[in-house]
Amino acid sequence: METLSYSEFSRRVHREVNASRIPVNGTIELTNRCPLVCSHCYNNLPMNDAFARRAELSTDDHLRILDELGELGCLWLLYSGGEIFARRDFFDIYERAKRGGFLVTLFTNGILIDERVADRLAAMPPFAIEITLYGNTRQTYEALTRIPGSFDLCMRGIDNLLARKLPLKLKTVAVSINRHEVFDMKAFADSLGVEFKFDAMINPRIDCSSAPLAVRLSPEEIVEMDLRDATRVAEWRRLANDFPSMAPPAGTTKTLYDCGGGVNSFAIDPYGNLTICVLSHFDKFNLRNGSFAEGWDFLLHNVRSKTITRPSKCTACSLKSVCGMCPANGELEHGDPEAPVDFLCHTAHLRAAAFEIDMPPHGDCEYCNGGEREELIRASAARLLAGAPAVPITALTAASSCGTGGCSSCHAS
Repeated sequence: METLSYSEFSRRVHREVNASRIPVNGTIELTNRCPLVCSHCYNNLPMNDAFARRAELSTDDHLRILDELGELGCLWLLYSGGEIFARRDFFDIYERAKRGGFLVTLFTNGILIDERVADRLAAMPPFAIEITLYGNTRQTYEALTRIPGSFDLCMRGIDNLLARKLPLKLKTVAVSINRHEVFDMKAFADSLGVEFKFDAMINPRIDCSSAPLAVRLSPEEIVEMDLRDATRVAEWRRLANDFPSMAPPAGTTKTLYDCGGGVNSFAIDPYGNLTICVLSHFDKFNLRNGSFAEGWDFLLHNVRSKTITRPSKCTACSLKSVCGMCPANGELEHGDPEAPVDFLCHTAHLRAAAFEIDMPPHGDCEYCNGGEREELIRASAARLLAGAPAVPITALTAASSCGTGGCSSCHAS
């Protein structure tokens, strides 16, 4: 009998289900309500937001959707927020998912994980549970969350999960407020014997506010952090080599989306909107008005069938895997899924220069191959490789527009 590692099992499943278009991997946001008010967050609402609570899917809605997902072959489910434990019926939903055979991952800030919650989880353990740290010290953590006492509550949650030997992972989002403590947080996770990861790619809010960008790191600050971790640099190089983006053959049209969204993955927001991912909300199907199967068909015909309408420097860029640019980012930053996001482009080209990743010509790009900002990239990479301090963003210049018909909390992570 062949024995597979989990990672190889996951790769094989995703590869084999693509041809059949089975929704094997889903993210369900239970609520946007959260007890924290983090400066960087793109979709949090107050815990006591009565309007948001009433608008959320009911318990019965969630149970029906789980049954429908099981019938269609879904295997992995991620429950996220907001804060998942803000919902009083969380365990009604979670335990039904577990009994249905789903591999359930939980994203949480951990501050509501008291002994009672930890005991319920221990009785029916998740596949994984990830807690986001916002700092390694009380001062930094609460400068970002803006809630006094939240650091101690998070530490309590971590202790409660570890005491019950639950599959805990820690992570952080690197922003200007906590960047000086990111590697201290990694050391803390190492001391506990748990996995740690960080990400520095901050998006505008789902309601199209650019407020989170005020704490976003500059491309130089991001790449400086990458360079502190040789494993991280090696992984960026591997991604660039293994997943280069190619221009479509002459006479053919490239589809707008080239990710797994709508092919093997999906997202459902707190209000029942099925979308291609948690960030993209241009096209959505509300599951109160139809079955998941009908919504899955909607994603095929209304989203995955879209093609690129105009060429851009992104169309044939080989750095997509170290960039993160996708239609959802274009929507959030510019209200246009085909508009390149300068911040992502700048960061990707700086990574390529600093990590010695080949950069073939890919159109009229200002950051490479004779472009007007190529020298800026070269100078930045040389400065970072020489160990000089990174240059921060000194002023917020990005402005976000909304393509969803208005910016009044239109509301997904």
